[in-house]
Amino acid sequence: MTAEPPPERVVARLRPHARRLVRPAVFVVLVALAGGFGFGVFRAQLAWLNAVVAGLTVLLVVLGGLVPLLRWMSERYVVTTRRLVVVHGLGTRTRRELLHSRGYDVTVRRRGLQGVWRSGDVLVFPGDEPPVVLGDVPHADLVVAVLHDLVEAHEARRRHREPDWDEIVGGPSRPAWGDPGH
Repeated sequence: MTAEPPPERVVARLRPHARRLVRPAVFVVLVALAGGFGFGVFRAQLAWLNAVVAGLTVLLVVLGGLVPLLRWMSERYVVTTRRLVVVHGLGTRTRRELLHSRGYDVTVRRRGLQGVWRSGDVLVFPGDEPPVVLGDVPHADLVVAVLHDLVEAHEARRRHREPDWDEIVGGPSRPAWGDPGH
Protein backbone atom coordinates (compact mmCIF):
# COMPACT_ATOMS: atom_id res chain seq x y z
CA MET A 1 0.00 0.00 0.00
CA THR A 2 1.56 3.29 -1.11
CA ALA A 3 1.05 6.48 0.77
CA GLU A 4 -0.72 9.21 -1.13
CA PRO A 5 1.23 12.38 -1.77
CA PRO A 6 0.20 15.37 0.34
CA PRO A 7 -2.45 17.63 -1.21
CA GLU A 8 -1.28 20.48 -3.40
CA ARG A 9 -1.07 23.80 -1.54
CA VAL A 10 -0.32 27.28 -2.82
CA VAL A 11 3.00 28.50 -1.44
CA ALA A 12 3.10 31.93 -3.10
CA ARG A 13 1.22 34.09 -5.60
CA LEU A 14 3.48 36.62 -7.29
CA ARG A 15 3.35 39.44 -9.82
CA PRO A 16 6.16 41.53 -11.27
CA HIS A 17 7.33 44.32 -8.98
CA ALA A 18 4.77 47.16 -8.76
CA ARG A 19 7.39 49.79 -9.47
CA ARG A 20 6.68 49.04 -13.14
CA LEU A 21 3.58 51.18 -12.64
CA VAL A 22 5.41 54.32 -11.45
CA ARG A 23 6.19 55.65 -14.93
CA PRO A 24 2.64 55.11 -16.26
CA ALA A 25 1.19 56.75 -13.12
CA VAL A 26 3.42 59.82 -13.52
CA PHE A 27 2.55 59.93 -17.23
CA VAL A 28 -1.20 59.85 -16.48
CA VAL A 29 -0.88 62.68 -13.95
CA LEU A 30 1.14 64.83 -16.37
CA VAL A 31 -1.27 64.17 -19.26
CA ALA A 32 -4.26 64.96 -17.03
CA LEU A 33 -2.62 68.24 -15.93
CA ALA A 34 -1.75 69.20 -19.51
CA GLY A 35 -5.21 68.23 -20.73
CA GLY A 36 -6.89 70.24 -17.99
CA PHE A 37 -4.69 73.22 -18.79
CA GLY A 38 -5.42 72.93 -22.52
CA PHE A 39 -9.13 72.53 -21.86
CA GLY A 40 -9.09 75.67 -19.68
CA VAL A 41 -7.16 77.74 -22.21
CA PHE A 42 -9.51 76.97 -25.09
CA ARG A 43 -12.69 77.03 -22.95
CA ALA A 44 -14.78 79.60 -24.77
CA GLN A 45 -12.75 80.44 -27.83
CA LEU A 46 -12.73 77.24 -29.90
CA ALA A 47 -15.23 74.57 -28.87
CA TRP A 48 -13.97 72.02 -31.40
CA LEU A 49 -10.44 72.38 -29.99
CA ASN A 50 -11.78 71.51 -26.53
CA ALA A 51 -13.17 68.27 -27.96
CA VAL A 52 -9.80 67.49 -29.59
CA VAL A 53 -7.91 68.19 -26.34
CA ALA A 54 -10.34 66.04 -24.34
CA GLY A 55 -10.17 63.19 -26.87
CA LEU A 56 -6.38 63.33 -27.03
CA THR A 57 -6.16 63.38 -23.23
CA VAL A 58 -8.40 60.32 -22.90
CA LEU A 59 -6.47 58.47 -25.63
CA LEU A 60 -3.11 59.18 -23.97
CA VAL A 61 -4.41 58.16 -20.53
CA VAL A 62 -5.71 54.86 -21.93
CA LEU A 63 -2.55 54.08 -23.93
CA GLY A 64 -0.04 55.36 -21.37
CA GLY A 65 -1.79 54.34 -18.15
CA LEU A 66 -4.47 51.70 -18.61
CA VAL A 67 -2.58 49.43 -21.05
CA PRO A 68 0.54 49.14 -18.82
CA LEU A 69 -1.71 48.48 -15.81
CA LEU A 70 -3.57 45.71 -17.63
CA ARG A 71 -0.29 44.24 -18.90
CA TRP A 72 1.10 44.20 -15.34
CA MET A 73 -2.10 42.62 -14.00
CA SER A 74 -2.03 39.93 -16.71
CA GLU A 75 1.32 38.51 -15.51
CA ARG A 76 1.20 36.21 -12.51
CA TYR A 77 3.26 33.42 -11.06
CA VAL A 78 1.88 30.79 -8.71
CA VAL A 79 4.18 28.49 -6.74
CA THR A 80 2.50 25.41 -5.30
CA THR A 81 3.90 22.38 -3.52
CA ARG A 82 3.81 20.44 -6.82
CA ARG A 83 4.41 22.94 -9.60
CA LEU A 84 5.27 26.42 -10.80
CA VAL A 85 2.56 28.09 -12.91
CA VAL A 86 3.34 31.09 -15.14
CA VAL A 87 0.39 32.94 -16.70
CA HIS A 88 0.70 35.97 -18.97
CA GLY A 89 -0.98 37.68 -21.88
CA LEU A 90 -3.62 40.31 -22.54
CA GLY A 91 -5.49 39.07 -25.63
CA THR A 92 -4.13 35.54 -25.75
CA ARG A 93 -3.43 33.96 -22.39
CA THR A 94 -0.43 31.67 -22.12
CA ARG A 95 -0.13 29.28 -19.19
CA ARG A 96 2.99 27.23 -18.57
CA GLU A 97 3.41 24.73 -15.77
CA LEU A 98 6.65 23.22 -14.52
CA LEU A 99 6.42 20.23 -12.21
CA HIS A 100 8.87 20.13 -9.32
CA SER A 101 9.12 16.38 -9.86
CA ARG A 102 10.92 16.90 -13.18
CA GLY A 103 13.53 19.09 -11.53
CA TYR A 104 15.03 22.26 -12.94
CA ASP A 105 17.82 24.76 -12.37
CA VAL A 106 17.03 28.23 -11.01
CA THR A 107 19.08 31.42 -11.33
CA VAL A 108 18.59 35.08 -10.42
CA ARG A 109 19.52 37.84 -12.86
CA ARG A 110 19.56 41.45 -11.68
CA ARG A 111 19.68 44.40 -14.04
CA GLY A 112 19.89 48.10 -13.35
CA LEU A 113 18.42 49.07 -9.99
CA GLN A 114 16.69 45.74 -9.28
CA GLY A 115 19.19 45.05 -6.50
CA VAL A 116 18.09 48.18 -4.64
CA TRP A 117 14.56 46.78 -4.32
CA ARG A 118 15.78 43.17 -3.82
CA SER A 119 13.97 42.09 -6.95
CA GLY A 120 15.24 40.36 -10.06
CA ASP A 121 14.43 38.08 -12.94
CA VAL A 122 14.17 34.45 -11.83
CA LEU A 123 15.31 32.18 -14.65
CA VAL A 124 14.04 28.60 -14.49
CA PHE A 125 15.82 26.12 -16.77
CA PRO A 126 13.68 22.95 -17.20
CA GLY A 127 16.17 20.71 -19.01
CA ASP A 128 15.88 20.74 -22.80
CA GLU A 129 12.97 23.19 -22.94
CA PRO A 130 13.48 26.95 -23.26
CA PRO A 131 13.90 28.78 -19.94
CA VAL A 132 10.95 30.31 -18.13
CA VAL A 133 11.52 33.87 -16.94
CA LEU A 134 9.69 35.23 -13.92
CA GLY A 135 10.27 38.88 -14.75
CA ASP A 136 11.20 41.41 -12.05
CA VAL A 137 9.95 39.36 -9.10
CA PRO A 138 10.05 40.99 -5.64
CA HIS A 139 12.35 39.19 -3.17
CA ALA A 140 13.94 37.16 -5.97
CA ASP A 141 16.44 35.42 -3.67
CA LEU A 142 13.62 34.15 -1.46
CA VAL A 143 11.70 32.88 -4.50
CA VAL A 144 14.79 30.98 -5.68
CA ALA A 145 15.33 29.47 -2.23
CA VAL A 146 11.70 28.33 -2.05
CA LEU A 147 11.87 26.76 -5.52
CA HIS A 148 15.10 24.94 -4.58
CA ASP A 149 13.51 23.66 -1.37
CA LEU A 150 10.40 22.42 -3.17
CA VAL A 151 12.43 20.54 -5.79
CA GLU A 152 14.65 18.99 -3.10
CA ALA A 153 11.64 18.04 -0.95
CA HIS A 154 9.99 16.36 -3.92
CA GLU A 155 13.20 14.48 -4.72
CA ALA A 156 13.52 13.32 -1.09
CA ARG A 157 9.90 12.07 -1.07
CA ARG A 158 10.49 10.25 -4.35
CA ARG A 159 13.66 8.58 -3.04
CA HIS A 160 11.83 7.53 0.11
CA ARG A 161 8.96 5.92 -1.84
CA GLU A 162 10.92 4.24 -4.62
CA PRO A 163 12.94 1.07 -4.04
CA ASP A 164 16.71 1.21 -4.20
CA TRP A 165 18.46 -0.09 -7.35
CA ASP A 166 19.76 -3.17 -5.49
CA GLU A 167 16.21 -4.07 -4.45
CA ILE A 168 15.01 -3.81 -8.05
CA VAL A 169 17.79 -6.00 -9.49
CA GLY A 170 18.19 -8.74 -6.92
CA GLY A 171 16.13 -8.08 -3.86
CA PRO A 172 17.42 -7.11 -0.43
CA SER A 173 18.65 -10.63 0.49
CA ARG A 174 21.00 -11.08 -2.47
CA PRO A 175 24.67 -10.30 -1.65
CA ALA A 176 26.40 -7.48 -3.48
CA TRP A 177 29.11 -8.17 -6.07
CA GLY A 178 31.98 -7.21 -3.80
CA ASP A 179 30.95 -9.52 -0.94
CA PRO A 180 33.28 -12.53 -0.33
CA GLY A 181 30.30 -14.91 -0.13
CA HIS A 182 29.43 -14.33 -3.78
